[in-house]
Amino acid sequence: MSASHDRSHPYPLGVSLHGQGERSDGDGPTRANVAVYSSSADAVEFCVFDGDGTETRHLLTSRTGHVFHALVDGVGPGTKYALRVHGPWNPAAGFRHNAHKVLLDPHATAISGEYVWGQPLFGHDMNDPETMDETDGAGSTPLCVVTADDFDWGDDTPPLVPLEDTVIYETHVKGFTQLHPDVPDEIRGTYAGLAHPAAIKHLTDLGVTAVELMPVHQFVQDDNLTGKGLRNYWGYNSIGFLAPHAEYSSAGSDGGQVNEFKAMVKALHAAGLEVILDVVYNHTAEGNDLGPTLSFKGIDNEVYYRLVEGDEAHYFDTTGTGNSLNVAHPAALGVIMDSLRYWVQHMHVDGFRFDLATTLTRQDGEASHHSAFTDMIAQDPILAPAKMIAEPWDTAGYQVGGFPADWSEWNGKFRDDVRAFWTGEDSVLGTLSQRVLGSPDVYEGDRRSPVAGVGFVTAHDGFTLHDLTSYNHKHNSANGEDNNDGESDNKSFNNGAEGPTDDEAVNERRARARRNLLATLLLSAGVPMLLGGDEMGRTQGGNNNAYCQDNELSWFHWDAVDLELLEFTKSLTGLRAAHPALRPAWFRHAPGDDVLDWVRVLRSDGEEFADSDWDNPEARTVMFLLGHRDADTFALLLNSAENGVEFAIPAAPGQDWQLASSSDAEQVVRSPVTTLIVRDASFTLLQSKN
Repeated sequence: MSASHDRSHPYPLGVSLHGQGERSDGDGPTRANVAVYSSSADAVEFCVFDGDGTETRHLLTSRTGHVFHALVDGVGPGTKYALRVHGPWNPAAGFRHNAHKVLLDPHATAISGEYVWGQPLFGHDMNDPETMDETDGAGSTPLCVVTADDFDWGDDTPPLVPLEDTVIYETHVKGFTQLHPDVPDEIRGTYAGLAHPAAIKHLTDLGVTAVELMPVHQFVQDDNLTGKGLRNYWGYNSIGFLAPHAEYSSAGSDGGQVNEFKAMVKALHAAGLEVILDVVYNHTAEGNDLGPTLSFKGIDNEVYYRLVEGDEAHYFDTTGTGNSLNVAHPAALGVIMDSLRYWVQHMHVDGFRFDLATTLTRQDGEASHHSAFTDMIAQDPILAPAKMIAEPWDTAGYQVGGFPADWSEWNGKFRDDVRAFWTGEDSVLGTLSQRVLGSPDVYEGDRRSPVAGVGFVTAHDGFTLHDLTSYNHKHNSANGEDNNDGESDNKSFNNGAEGPTDDEAVNERRARARRNLLATLLLSAGVPMLLGGDEMGRTQGGNNNAYCQDNELSWFHWDAVDLELLEFTKSLTGLRAAHPALRPAWFRHAPGDDVLDWVRVLRSDGEEFADSDWDNPEARTVMFLLGHRDADTFALLLNSAENGVEFAIPAAPGQDWQLASSSDAEQVVRSPVTTLIVRDASFTLLQSKN
């Protein structure tokens, strides 16, 4: 053993194995360096639990700055542990130390077990919140698991798909394969299930290039849901930023979840698919002042959380969850950065979508374009290749267009304007045109490109595509909140009947509406994101807030696939992949000799728009001519009017116009094309081969 292993070190934080313990198959003596940050603790104990729950406590005897550390013998892969932190209990001043409570290590790479809800999980007396509770937490809380970093990555290589070529598929690890008939029962709903050839084949056949996984950080099942017979399905309730959620593992929760996750990434990479994680760093599962003490709150409450200035017993919350992480403090930022680097370096993920990212830019309460959070990411060479995608809002503000140039953002304006156009709202043609062209009104002024915007018409939070076109109103009674939860203004349209119907005319209009929305998404500039299941007609029965529906309402039904819609979606992704005119890397300009990507935006009569045309509240039609130097040209015709409209088609720049796609199954194109009638509420795409 080297001299450096004869003494403990304050970094890296968490548990670092030495000697034979560095491998899961090591047989020799094991030793670990343990390091825990706390600026206000008096002492920190590293508590090891054996198979029958017997606890052995090890005092971290060294302290460097605010890091407590020590070498602990007998610690190796599979060792289960937790922390006890001694220090002041003074909620009014922001201190919530309570050594009676067993705490998770913020840097744990695996977590095993479930919470047993009751007084042992709460640092305060539940009947007297200002009083410290002395009930011991052992036996009521999950434990951290030590893991070895010895996975064989072989020749794994990140796909590094350019943003302009990227098509994102937002999905859920469990829901995607829980009912998949070709995935073995024992791995359905797990990381291994998502890595199964049948699951991967659907993704590659569909033509997407990346899966965006809903939260896979270890999260907490709250008793307010389980007490009602419900479960947190979405997972936006994190407690372990470096640990893959154990419930999604077929290999158990004693550390096997880590290598199973890595094997999933390796398999997806081998198929050319990137892995993007939806990460929740803006808050944790510890809630507000009446919430449980599970980790950060008991380790260094005033450092890790934003507290109300002058009233430090309470939490400053811009997330709607009870707390917000204190990104103004280096230690809190450090946990986020350590987590991001860990998932890139050790788990080989390719990018992140940051839930309520605006909260992470609020150092002093105001959102900042160049916050410490974004600046630290920008200068980190490990994170440089990773895709960074912001959800650019929180409960206190809307920040679309407000992130740095090397970020992409969920473009909520795309969703709203595309829905508004196809539901026939007035005065939206101008904004719809901006969205199709990649939102230059949002991004071009800051010298950003179309790929700064991630376009979407549906996402996990809201109606599925099927339901968006089948319901005028949300139907969330199953959530147990009297249908008061979820967004009420959805810009949805049931096309003549609420919910399922046998009316053929209604169903035909719905099918056309789904094709219109998918085409607008996949034929627009920017990075398209497809909600998993939309391509196959997945429904949630009108529930637009299925966060607590871990059941067949949310899971994918592979025995009820809309095959026509699936094939239509594949045809669109295939067109996008094959033709650079449909996926420009930079904003298009008017045609010219030196222009790579060009566009003409025309009225249905084939003439250029006058300024007054955009102000016409009843305008419902537009034609985009989309070209790329030395490549095929396309004419995208959109008609959201309630009647058919005749379009005057400009002369084809190459070969005669041919039909490339349409939401109208009966659309016919005969050469040479000079005019074309696009029926009510429909699109048509024409192609002129070079």
